[in-house]
Amino acid sequence: MMDQGLIPNRYAKALYKFALEKGDAERMYGLMKSVTAAFAAQPRLQEVMVNPYIATDDKTRLLTTAAGTDAATDRCYADFLRLLHDNCRIDFMRDIALAYLSLYRKANNIYLVNVVTAAELPDEEVDRLRRLVEKHLGGASMEFSQSIDPELIGGFVININSERLDASVSNELKQLRLKLLSN
Repeated sequence: MMDQGLIPNRYAKALYKFALEKGDAERMYGLMKSVTAAFAAQPRLQEVMVNPYIATDDKTRLLTTAAGTDAATDRCYADFLRLLHDNCRIDFMRDIALAYLSLYRKANNIYLVNVVTAAELPDEEVDRLRRLVEKHLGGASMEFSQSIDPELIGGFVININSERLDASVSNELKQLRLKLLSN
């Protein structure tokens, strides 16, 4: 069986190269973010993409709507959807979009940063954490988001791509428990 990541990665690389040539790489990045957000918000969208009884033209229209665009405005995206349609690969769109985002971020030195706190932080604290992360990244670009997880009890967790800094009370308690159990 073929690696499921191979096909999406190849199409994402081709799309990135094509979009760069057309000067649309950044615009395509925004569209791919919209597409992945649509898949996350509507889990049934992937079920529709893999359903052989739904016409590929309908799937293409759904993906155009999911991107928040139309064929006349974004020729690069429309041409890419047509390529997927012609090669019977439209059902890979979610994974292709995720692979494109990853490629674009890597090529443009953009880090995904998510700060998780136990409760809502005042704006000045969020700004302080943002500056701390910016300093850590050495001025690289970042997409910053914040979320709340009451399970943390206190403190925070900072996720930077696949790195994780866990300064939460729940983590401290877990470490203490493990230390006590190992004695």
